[in-house]
Amino acid sequence: MRRLLPLALAVLVAALAVAAPARPVLAAADGSLVATSVTVGSELRFSYSTPRPSATNWVGLYTDPGNGPVGEAYIGQSTKWTYAPSASGSGSLPTAGLAPGAYILYYLYNDGYTWLAQPVRLQLIAASGTLTLASATVAAGTPIQATYTTSKPSGTNWIGLYHNPGNGPVNQAYVGQSERWAYTAGASGSASLPTSGLAAGDYIVYYLYNDGYTWLAQPVNLRITGSGAPHFPTTAFTLRNAKVGVAYSATVGGLVQGDTAGLTFAKTSGPAWATVSSTGAVTGTPSAAGTATIGIRATTAAGTADATVTIRVQAAALVPQLRALSWNLWRGGTVVSNGLEKELKFLLERDVDVVGIQENEGAAAQALATALGWSYFQNADTAVLSRYPITATTPTVAGSAVAARIDLGSRSLRLWNAHLGYTPYGPYDACFGHLTVQQLLDREASSGRTGQINDIMAAMAPDLAASASTPVLLTGDFNAPSHLDWTAANSRCGYGAVPWPSSTAPANAGLTDSYRQAHPDPARDPGNTWSPVDKTFAGGYGYDSHQGEPEPQDRIDFVHYRGPLTVLSSDALWEGTPSQSDPSGNAWPSDHAAVLTVFGVG
Repeated sequence: MRRLLPLALAVLVAALAVAAPARPVLAAADGSLVATSVTVGSELRFSYSTPRPSATNWVGLYTDPGNGPVGEAYIGQSTKWTYAPSASGSGSLPTAGLAPGAYILYYLYNDGYTWLAQPVRLQLIAASGTLTLASATVAAGTPIQATYTTSKPSGTNWIGLYHNPGNGPVNQAYVGQSERWAYTAGASGSASLPTSGLAAGDYIVYYLYNDGYTWLAQPVNLRITGSGAPHFPTTAFTLRNAKVGVAYSATVGGLVQGDTAGLTFAKTSGPAWATVSSTGAVTGTPSAAGTATIGIRATTAAGTADATVTIRVQAAALVPQLRALSWNLWRGGTVVSNGLEKELKFLLERDVDVVGIQENEGAAAQALATALGWSYFQNADTAVLSRYPITATTPTVAGSAVAARIDLGSRSLRLWNAHLGYTPYGPYDACFGHLTVQQLLDREASSGRTGQINDIMAAMAPDLAASASTPVLLTGDFNAPSHLDWTAANSRCGYGAVPWPSSTAPANAGLTDSYRQAHPDPARDPGNTWSPVDKTFAGGYGYDSHQGEPEPQDRIDFVHYRGPLTVLSSDALWEGTPSQSDPSGNAWPSDHAAVLTVFGVG
């Protein structure tokens, strides 16, 4: 809520208003404010501009008529507000919990009530129907039962289940794929959504119009609880490093899977300096370097689970070695059953420090960070996930790339992460289409990848210039091969050297491909990341006549670096023998191999 004026100040303002012969002339409302009516529960999005930017300019929403600053002076509290600090920009205000009706939006100057633009009148509109769940909590494996009504029946109305927060249509527009869905024909009726294979956690159900994303009713929150005995994703794993004489904090509180009703934690063994709270927080101040091993027991109404955790206590640099991962999560891990648990297991067992995530599907990184107690920065498609604190971020570049500054103790790290366009796809054009090299390069440009990687390199230039003191990583699914693999000495599909732009651009900017640094011979160590799942071409991309032929395998996922880092190892990783025809039961939750590079930090 916008803060109230203190009582004494309010009295003074009133007294001055009585005494003053006339109100001072105010500067003209010479900016702009644009917004439109929305359904209650959606975010109210707006754009603004002003020749008088200030860090404390703000936008406030008031009922109409109500207590808005109609005379450019305080009358009463706003219902919602946010700062709008730039000369131009956009923002949003939540409307959940507000009553339907008439409202007015003000754009105001410098923590005050002088108009920067003409106010905008709008409506918060009640959704036309109803959506009711039989229960706000269901056990995993138990179907969700819903009933609905609408004044706009359609055979393609539908309900969809999404993680909350996640990739649901919060603004009545597509963000990402639903976890489960079903059609809801008729003006009223009932529907069921299966929950088998879904992770325990918070979800939200939307009732949507005509194969689209317009709300027919207010969304309904839901919690899916685990079933079965409690268990950790793996029984032995390492937490973030500690420093001698420095207060330490980590957590295991979000890791337990299964039935977590009444979940508590306790320490069963380990050094005296380390304590484990009932909520799973691991804290203390170590007094000597070495490896601390701590036994932890989780207890719920359904049973107990034990884990052994390790903490490396450092006397010098906090992070002398860094384990960096590039990982496409394949629709946020939703294609396989229990995808979140499988992702957690891999990250913990591989002792990963930082991750560049692609196919984030709205909030996969947030779900992982919540479970692990890590930091994250994400957009709908890409994310940075870190065991160590993220201290600064860079907004989306080139459509989906993001970046974050990570505190490693004695130095920081800049991690950039990208997901480049996927069509047309170079290995198909080469192996199926047999295009000339110049045609391949032209197709790379038409895919958008060439422009994307050039834009990313331009955005990275200041970080690359400072990389002697702050090392830089570029992770990503580039959806294109490397010029280091398609060489005169290593023929691929009959080609010699092909200067794939998405790999030559980073190289020309001074970045080094860490996998090829560790494995310089592409014939002996191809390092293919596409695909441990797809071994047979399924068609599409203009090459349906090749359906059923072997899928071209290639290395399209990367960890590039520049700065005081030394490659100790680099591997393309996956687990089990993934199925292409029925991937839901795969142990590996992705259709890409992940790239894990271990660096020595200088």
